[in-house]
Amino acid sequence: MSSSAPKRRLDVRQETPKRTTSGKRVAERRRAKKRSFRLTPAMAGAFALIMAGFGSAVVGGHVDSSALSASNYQTISETYTGDEVDGVEVSRDFDRNLDKQGKAQAEQYLIAITELKNDTQKVSAEARKNQWVLPVTGYHLSARFGQRSGLWSRMHTGLDFAGPSGSTISSVARGTVKSTGYEGAYGNRTIITLEDGTDIWYCHQSRIIVHPGQKVDVRDVIGYTGSTGNVTGPHLHLEVHPGGGGPVDPYTALVAHGVRP
Repeated sequence: MSSSAPKRRLDVRQETPKRTTSGKRVAERRRAKKRSFRLTPAMAGAFALIMAGFGSAVVGGHVDSSALSASNYQTISETYTGDEVDGVEVSRDFDRNLDKQGKAQAEQYLIAITELKNDTQKVSAEARKNQWVLPVTGYHLSARFGQRSGLWSRMHTGLDFAGPSGSTISSVARGTVKSTGYEGAYGNRTIITLEDGTDIWYCHQSRIIVHPGQKVDVRDVIGYTGSTGNVTGPHLHLEVHPGGGGPVDPYTALVAHGVRP
């Protein structure tokens, strides 16, 4: 019976190639996986930081679960992704940065507005000090610059503001009293030198209330209108002498400084 039963022979040559082919395929797949995973420098840096945070929580053989909490991961992430632009750290929290930036800009705007307001007030105050004003109120012009008459030896060298005797006379601008006193046909006269060197003459006053060397500001009262000297009635005779030289038309000078008689 044993001699008649067919014997199965193990075909080694057929089975061995199958195992060999399968082994090669497994090896190739493993090599492909290794090639597909490449650790870049950026990944290595991030991994090192995460492991540093994780390692600090491993004490005595156990792991603290809080080491990888959301807050700690955010801290590590911000540290890794942070950058500096002109010395200012930039993080992922854009909303927080925009909020800080908005507050800083608002503070800068308020500071700028305050400085502008202060500068404007200073300029305005300085302009008020340097501006010209009319020397009297309640007047009418009775004689102008350049007119000729028997009342004057040559021509009229000023602008006459006629009005009630005793009306207040104000300095047309800031300056220093140069001289005061009685001057013949001009009567009681005060000369004030303005800051730009222009001399202003106030003539025919009934009374002078300033003295030489006194500092006066615009609108300061310096005397009162009258009829002293060569006059036909109470008025202020105003003359303008740029640089202390010859007279010019007071009307034109007043208009040039924003004042229209």
